Amino acid sequence: MLFNIVTKTITLPDGREITIETGKLAKQADGSVVVRMGNTMLLATVVANKDIKEGLDFLPLSVDYQEKFASAGRIPGSFQRREGKLSDHEVLTSRLVDRVLRPLFPDDYHAEVQVNILLISADAEALPDALAALAASAALAASDIPFGGPVSEVRVAKIDGKYVINPGTTELQNATLDLMVGATYNDIAMVEGEMSEVSEEEVIEALKIAHAVIKDQCAALKEFEAAVGKTEKREYVGDPSDEALEARLREFAYGKIYAVTQLGSTNKTVRKDGFKAVWEEFKTTITEEEEFNEALAKRYFNDLVWEASRRLVLDERKRLDGRRLDEVRQIASEVDFLPNAHGSALFTRGETQSLTTVTLGTKQDEQIIDTPLKYGYSKFLLHYNFPGFSTGEVKPNRGPGRREVGHGNLALRALKKVLPPVEDNPYTIRIVSDILESNGSSSMATVCAGSLALMDSGLKIKAPVSGIAMGLISDEATGKYAVLSDILGDEDHLGDMDFKVTGTAEGITACQMDMKVNGLSFEVLTEALMQAKAGRLHILGEMNKTITESRPDLKPHTPRAIVIKIDREMIGAVIGPGGKVVQDIQKESGATISIEEKDGAGFVSIFSADKTSMDKAVARVKGIILVPEIGEIYSGKVKSIMPFGAFVEFLPGKDGLLHISEIKWERLEKMDGVLEVGEEVQVKLVEIDKKTGKYRLSRKVLLPKPENKKD
Repeated sequence: MLFNIVTKTITLPDGREITIETGKLAKQADGSVVVRMGNTMLLATVVANKDIKEGLDFLPLSVDYQEKFASAGRIPGSFQRREGKLSDHEVLTSRLVDRVLRPLFPDDYHAEVQVNILLISADAEALPDALAALAASAALAASDIPFGGPVSEVRVAKIDGKYVINPGTTELQNATLDLMVGATYNDIAMVEGEMSEVSEEEVIEALKIAHAVIKDQCAALKEFEAAVGKTEKREYVGDPSDEALEARLREFAYGKIYAVTQLGSTNKTVRKDGFKAVWEEFKTTITEEEEFNEALAKRYFNDLVWEASRRLVLDERKRLDGRRLDEVRQIASEVDFLPNAHGSALFTRGETQSLTTVTLGTKQDEQIIDTPLKYGYSKFLLHYNFPGFSTGEVKPNRGPGRREVGHGNLALRALKKVLPPVEDNPYTIRIVSDILESNGSSSMATVCAGSLALMDSGLKIKAPVSGIAMGLISDEATGKYAVLSDILGDEDHLGDMDFKVTGTAEGITACQMDMKVNGLSFEVLTEALMQAKAGRLHILGEMNKTITESRPDLKPHTPRAIVIKIDREMIGAVIGPGGKVVQDIQKESGATISIEEKDGAGFVSIFSADKTSMDKAVARVKGIILVPEIGEIYSGKVKSIMPFGAFVEFLPGKDGLLHISEIKWERLEKMDGVLEVGEEVQVKLVEIDKKTGKYRLSRKVLLPKPENKKD
């Protein structure tokens, strides 16, 4: 038989169905499935090397999610006209899957594993990113690769007050909460999303609803695994062990390591040097005659550092830098740090520091978005840079990696909720965060610095935003746990949770959570969220000491921009034949003008380097779209002179007849010497012909009437 097809169907709460199929495509992979919902189809494959390289102490897992343009019947817009390196959207989706899969592989499994997820058919009302982790987990279930799943992932959104699972693009536009949630049957493993200043209680409710659906999907995946016949996984050689060496190292080093953790130094180098000294001291106890596996001993030593640091927190309720569990590190912030930037801020929290700039550009600076499901433009960009010197390391400067893309996206989602509405914001906004120092939560420093820089620029944001990273250390055996506010880099490494929360004083705007262990209850999650709220408000208070709201105006050297909304019928008048009118306005004023039609109206974006240029351009555009009113007085320019009078342009593109009898109260026999072409005259609109629409002007009614003249 050519195909041995196995299919499983999952039904969502609203009745929509997801089908999982294996046995037909990509059969040489260790595991492959096609997941379908609506017209969206994902092909997920997984392959793991059977030969494991010696000396590896980590899982070399790679996850690549890619969207094929043919899936939506489109040709890529790139110069090569083919799919290239992963887009930021694809990288972010790959990260979502990686973060939910990675913790579930066995700790001692170090084979090279590659997961590929391809969008082969696209449906905007069945968004593929919400199905990617389900597809990857299904591929693993269909393989013999050791994996502690199943695991799945859904999108949960709050739309019109109701929670919706896996909504489509149309529904999602009205969401006040948009979360991606990854979980096993028992525990939530990953959360990421954005919100419109919602409460902590709303987030918890969304997670509960999402987890209930994920439980059903995980149960279906177990049934699928059994149907495929892959309940037994391949055997592998785990990490080497030496119980005698481990015991010897513990006896010699644990007390010394614990003493280093108790130093309470705010300088991470002090701890690093302290641990290194203990390690070097231990190595002196090894004689030349002894066989010594240094790599294995180093692993045991690092395990002791991990254990001692956690025991310090759980047993003494103390942290490595001496802080209380809920204490935030010292904060310093400045704005207007860079005199020539449109907006800038320096935010320092402990040993983490971000120098952030805001640049305001034109419509021509918008970023082109070209994906199978979306072609358009983005006018808000946030870029995060993490150079080696920020951690005292030598690292070549290359393009942004997945970490930089992910951290930048989290900060972007946190800040975009407080930006002015699109219709009130003519600018393309670019925020750049350069991390100058890092010891924990540089993405949250980016949020704080970005908020300060936006206010410094004079852009009218809704409210300041701050962010905080929370940690968790727990001991399943004793039931002890500790929630940590504003975690260090070391605490991120040794902890069981990394939970980042951003928001205003009113509510949460974005969050991201990764769990490294099983067993996080909703009670602990609620405690972490409430402790994060207190920390977030504390950080906002420190930021308010520097600046509390946006400056009243843009900086003098910031280019000015304005958007004028016009009737759809007036777009042609502003553009003119062959673009003549708009080109003349740009040439005369020096401003840059772009015009677009959307939502049944026209939008004229004007961008200028100075106020004089802006005023000229605005006056011209407003003159074109202005509807002449009888009785109004206008400053006009004589365009041509005829024997019976003159034609005067009293508004841009609008000429009226100034008859010879309406120039002066005195009778004029001819026009010679009365007016000159180009002469400016004050006129009053006295009549609009109802049949022809022609305008009749008068100059004499604005002049003093001679006493001998009768009405």
